[in-house]
Amino acid sequence: MRNSTQINQNINSDTVFFFDMDETLIETDFANFLSYQEAIQSVMQSETEIKYVPNERFNRTTLSRIFPNLTEEKLVEIVKQKEINYINHLTQTKLNKTAYDILIRYSKTNKTVLVTNCREDRAILTLEYHNLIDKFSHLLFKQTGDKYNRVNKYINALTILSLSAENVIAFENDKIEIEDAKLAGIHIDNIISL
Repeated sequence: MRNSTQINQNINSDTVFFFDMDETLIETDFANFLSYQEAIQSVMQSETEIKYVPNERFNRTTLSRIFPNLTEEKLVEIVKQKEINYINHLTQTKLNKTAYDILIRYSKTNKTVLVTNCREDRAILTLEYHNLIDKFSHLLFKQTGDKYNRVNKYINALTILSLSAENVIAFENDKIEIEDAKLAGIHIDNIISL
């Protein structure tokens, strides 16, 4: 893996840039946490103190760990309310300057693709808030396979766009998704973690 200061060496007109959104292009973890916190209070009428843990994405797994007896119905209700609450916390999101600068620099000359496991409506809301929609050639959102199996977003993007992995530089911070990028054939030197 390279850092962002080394990427200029291999860029040409065929280079395609893949950008993950959450915690790569845009820091969204705190807004996500606040949205969950508000949803938990609303749905469960609970004053349970939930602490924000930096560098840890609050998600369904976290919720189930904190509330082990949570029914599937309540879990779904909390997640649904969290999505509604998110708009109220957009001001708590912020751009990753390094990724943003690279996106702006190459969006006029190269193919730039949002490749995210974020739901489409939340991703668009976040991108619009930061005025980034028009900086991407393509927007690819969360996909689920049969029975809600996780889909490798990089294989999915390469397939949908008929691209060769050798032409891709991917910006990704999540360890599991970095492994997915490698499985998709993106060379480790072309995976940039910011």
